[in-house]
Amino acid sequence: MDEVSQTFLPPAEWYASLPTVHVSACMLLTDDADHVLLVKPNYRSYWAVPGGIVDDGEPPHLCAVREVGEELGLQVRLGALLVVDWAPPLGDRPRPMMNFIFDGGIITDPSRIRLQTDELDAAQFWPWDEAATKLPATTAARIPAARAARKNQQTIFLPAEQPDQPDQPDQPFC
Repeated sequence: MDEVSQTFLPPAEWYASLPTVHVSACMLLTDDADHVLLVKPNYRSYWAVPGGIVDDGEPPHLCAVREVGEELGLQVRLGALLVVDWAPPLGDRPRPMMNFIFDGGIITDPSRIRLQTDELDAAQFWPWDEAATKLPATTAARIPAARAARKNQQTIFLPAEQPDQPDQPDQPFC
């Protein structure tokens, strides 16, 4: 064997040794009054931007569309990537979390929403400032970032400058 093949792992072993992250994807939806749609999961104590965990091998943008369809019964056109948020490990979550927020546009007829009641207790439109207060401190910055990104038509990256949080079983993902 030459020196190169002795120093490097075979590709399958090398890829298996790399660090990993958890990935979630969400969709920003607003109404005609420019209020933000949030959902209230029945398994969490806080409100969230509609979305969820990316399935194995699923692209984030398709996850966002799928989750909005499953959670709200809406088929929406995928818009621009607004926010990418990186969060460090927290509580029981041993890996960092990457969250992608895509623009889902304006819901002109909220009566089309069909809430998935096995996972959600409610869906409600909130003014931007109030919407941010409904999310945990670790994800609240996503709301003003999504608003700025939509307005400026430029994706915003949120680095992990988040407040220290005690171990929480109720860890946010969207």
